[in-house]
Amino acid sequence: MQLFEGVELAVSRNVRAAELAALPLTERLQRRIVDGEKVGLTDDLDLAMSEGIKPLLIINEHLLEGMKVVGELFGKGEMQLPFVLQSAEVMKNAVSYLEPFMEKTDDAGRGTMLLATVKGDVHDIGKNLVDIILSNNGYTVVNIGIKQTVNQIIDAAQESNADVIGMSGLLVKSTVIMKENLEELTNRGLAEKWPIVLGGAALTRAFVEQDLAAVFPGEVRYARDAFEGLRLMDAMMAVKRGVFGAELPALRERKIPLRPKKEETQVVDTKRSDVAEDVGIPAVPFFGSRIIKGVPLADYVGMLDERALFMGQWGLKGARGEFEAMAETEGRPRLRALLNQVQSKGWLNAAVVYGYFPCVSEGNDLIILHHEGDLKGTERTRFSFPRQSRDRRLCLSDFFVSKESGKTDVVAFHVVTMGNVISEAAAELFAANNYREYLELHGLSVQLTEALAEHWHARIREELSVRDQDSPDLQGILDQGYRGSRYSYGYPACPDLEQQLQLCELLEPGRIGVELSEEFQLHPEQSTSAIIVHHPEAKYFNAN
Repeated sequence: MQLFEGVELAVSRNVRAAELAALPLTERLQRRIVDGEKVGLTDDLDLAMSEGIKPLLIINEHLLEGMKVVGELFGKGEMQLPFVLQSAEVMKNAVSYLEPFMEKTDDAGRGTMLLATVKGDVHDIGKNLVDIILSNNGYTVVNIGIKQTVNQIIDAAQESNADVIGMSGLLVKSTVIMKENLEELTNRGLAEKWPIVLGGAALTRAFVEQDLAAVFPGEVRYARDAFEGLRLMDAMMAVKRGVFGAELPALRERKIPLRPKKEETQVVDTKRSDVAEDVGIPAVPFFGSRIIKGVPLADYVGMLDERALFMGQWGLKGARGEFEAMAETEGRPRLRALLNQVQSKGWLNAAVVYGYFPCVSEGNDLIILHHEGDLKGTERTRFSFPRQSRDRRLCLSDFFVSKESGKTDVVAFHVVTMGNVISEAAAELFAANNYREYLELHGLSVQLTEALAEHWHARIREELSVRDQDSPDLQGILDQGYRGSRYSYGYPACPDLEQQLQLCELLEPGRIGVELSEEFQLHPEQSTSAIIVHHPEAKYFNAN
């Protein structure tokens, strides 16, 4: 069968090319956008101009119609994100080709959005997707990047004469920052100068359109994805221009009214849960920390979670039960090519810093002890964790022996990174309008970081002599089929990102090029940290 695969692909391409060529010119231009077909694009643009169609008319009446169709297909779930980005690439190429032939005008265009990721947040993929969709639907986008303070956002919005401000953030802390930014806009009398669009994984529509809208005198809306951002921009610009009947989508009403919180004194529950206390304490190979640089891709690529990569990062959506077929036809061929590329171009600088430390628990705290010198056995630092208010009342500290036991337990920490080169390579792809490649490289870098973290956790289990309890297959490993668990800061069992300060004091990740942002987030973005617990009952839980 493999003998004919290339032939079948070529025939399919030839059929599509013949179908495209048979369409009327203007319809063909629209179809090129929808299909993401670059081959022959400039010839068609030249032909259109030779027939007297003005470049601006080509863009506004034919190419943008194609992007409109793309948005509709995406909204109905009939077009997947990578193919949306291919369409955007063709749109960008077409506009760039036509620009030299366009007459200069004083027309301000469809409108301008100022885009920024808020202070302390280094994530930019969501914001950049909004940039791609808006800029390829005729809007001007001023994208000022990550970790932007409210003053930087306001200054850039004023300088660019922005019509709308868009703010993005992934962290829970970023939602607090966004609220503070809205308060600052209000205090400075700027609340009604710009409509605000907010988006990001940590936000909810209820938080934005109920809680924030209730305290912000201007217009603020939530955008679930880039295309909702486009629809909001369309509506905001129509209202600004006084288009008859134009209005913003109504704010989402709260289905369940908020109950006023009772004023009561919070009593911190520190009583240990029913977690077993008679668990053997593994011997560690060393105390303190070590660094490992240049970890070969072959060592950790086997831990790559394809489902998280293809569906979560790349946006490839297979119908129920069709993941394997989608992975085989779309996912794995592009993954293999991309892995070869990142290796050959030297984009991966995989590195690890990890270590083992003596410890005991006290209530909800984990106390890290000095392991050498005159201070040996005394408190070095401590981590405080939240305790569940129901169910088993779990707290991370419960998985370690208590101070009163007279015993000393061990805990491991690690920080892993892909380095900054792969982030820079992704940024270059974005700047060059190679949108699909940008999405795929960024997504791969995120999942390779997770794969390295999973691999090093396995290494730590090996060194603690507990790896004999591992699941025999990858899916089992990804489902926590092993003894203990790996908890990353910012997640439900240990939500306080600020405690990464203590972790960094212990491991000194600057030695592998990893630093903390002012909001306690690891930079480069393709980095992750964890506390590693050996207790058999330690699994993921939500400390609510």
